[in-house]
Amino acid sequence: MNHNPEETSPQLSEEQAEELMRSLLHKEGTWVDWGKTCEQLQKAGYNSQTLFEKTGFQSSQQNLVIVAAQVYDSLLKAEVSENLLSYFLGPKSDVLYELRILSQHQRAMVAQLAKDKNLDAIETKEAAKTFQTFSLMPQLPPGFTLHPGDAIAYQCWKQGKQKKDLQDRTRLIAKGLKYAFSDTARGAIEKLLSDFSLTPERSAPLMPLHRIQDEQEMSRIVPLAGSLPLSKNQVLGVEKLKGVAPFNAVTYHNTGSVVPLPSWQAVLKAVDPVAILCQSDRLPQALTGKPEEVLVLIDRSITEWNHKSYFLIEEAEALTFKWFAEAPSIPLLGQVIIVLRPRKIFDENNLLEPWQMDD
Repeated sequence: MNHNPEETSPQLSEEQAEELMRSLLHKEGTWVDWGKTCEQLQKAGYNSQTLFEKTGFQSSQQNLVIVAAQVYDSLLKAEVSENLLSYFLGPKSDVLYELRILSQHQRAMVAQLAKDKNLDAIETKEAAKTFQTFSLMPQLPPGFTLHPGDAIAYQCWKQGKQKKDLQDRTRLIAKGLKYAFSDTARGAIEKLLSDFSLTPERSAPLMPLHRIQDEQEMSRIVPLAGSLPLSKNQVLGVEKLKGVAPFNAVTYHNTGSVVPLPSWQAVLKAVDPVAILCQSDRLPQALTGKPEEVLVLIDRSITEWNHKSYFLIEEAEALTFKWFAEAPSIPLLGQVIIVLRPRKIFDENNLLEPWQMDD
């Protein structure tokens, strides 16, 4: 593979790059050093495949240590204890990687929990997601404090009140007592040992999923914000379109794109619709089949929470779709109206040779 790093990064000479790749090949230093070196080389123009060939670090390994090293640096800035920093040099790069979704302050708290409870990467991932969701609640539940241990304890308490099966209930109580940080949270969990009343479980609704079948349906033209990742301004700044009857004609003065959608009732009822493209595996609920590009239609006029819908939100300076069991404390940018899969074509060759269908 021919590659001249001096053409892409004058700050890093070819000799310097070779020395950095040699250090990676021999795994010199800590995994934090590896992550910073991988990041430095990638910024210098060396792609992940080139680094794999030169150092033996696979692309997934490069990404993991780069992100985990960034999380480690954020712990340094948070001025956590030397004991905690030393623990994660253990190595625990896979554990720190799971804290990437949290803020600097939240990372420090969950990192301490991961050390105290000796959590592996899977357990840390659950703790991070649970604490992130817990932190978005507009008001903390009575008895539970803003601590990742109490966040997991609250989840166990809530799920335990919904379980009729004694074995499931006991398992959740034991888990809640393991993680509870405050005495009040521990007391709430212990009450489940004698309080057998049940709270109906509220489950996430089905995704409003459709597939185009009939091309003859009247279309509604809606503006297309683009493909994720997008910023909040890229979505909220899209010009609102107004269709003119009877053919839903629109006049568009923006330089962006528009997309036609079938005149289904949900589409026609949308007051301020904007379409967003994303891969189906980025949705909050997994879809059947292989990942494919889908179109998500949101209505920017609906920013009031309800538990029967998904919403577009900004999380860690990036847009994503999410369902909330309770009203969140963050702004809602729009309600998901439909998630649209592309038309399913069984034999693409028939489109190129229509004469085969004339019989």
